Amino acid sequence: MSEKLAKTALTPATHTTPPAKFSHGVRKGNILQVAGQVGFGPAAEGAAPTPVGPGLREQTLQTLVNVAAVLTEGGAGWEDAMMIRVYLTDTAHFAEFNEIYNEYFASLQEAPAARTTVYVGLPAGLLVEIDALAVLG
Repeated sequence: MSEKLAKTALTPATHTTPPAKFSHGVRKGNILQVAGQVGFGPAAEGAAPTPVGPGLREQTLQTLVNVAAVLTEGGAGWEDAMMIRVYLTDTAHFAEFNEIYNEYFASLQEAPAARTTVYVGLPAGLLVEIDALAVLG
């Protein structure tokens, strides 16, 4: 019988504690799943999470920073990302998002698989959500 792998919940210091029973990321063995991240700025003691800037560029870049923080907390980086899922709140944002995405990942050796869809269920003021699946090693 094989040894059971431990599952580790991840919450970087820059993130607020989730408001319900979920984690910003979970690592089990060499698999790391980053939960959907949004463009909230770094956590501030006693303050509610707040989106950065009103624009797609600011929110997308902060969201990518937040995903990267969870990857790092779990011992991974963007080169370990196998899949990135993006949820936009407006179809009109596709072209701008792709431009931002291409700039951000210009130095990656191998691009991960990606999927972008429109999702209207984000809280007011949020324009983008991104999650990622990484495999280490």
